[in-house]
Amino acid sequence: MADQPPDTGVPRWVKVAGVIVGVLVLLVVVMALIGGGLGNHGPDRHTSGDGAAERTEQGALEPRAPFAGGRG
Repeated sequence: MADQPPDTGVPRWVKVAGVIVGVLVLLVVVMALIGGGLGNHGPDRHTSGDGAAERTEQGALEPRAPFAGGRG
């Protein structure tokens, strides 16, 4: 067993991959905190936000009149 080379530690590619993953995780966290990511997905992100649009038969969005009735 004396012929084995000494343990040199963690390979360089593992260290580089760890740094890259760490930077990506940090980027995702920062984007989530400033509001630029994770919560803006879905088909409603392109509408005005009040739900006053409906799809036509061709799939385009058209404005819709607000609901006239209501509770007092």
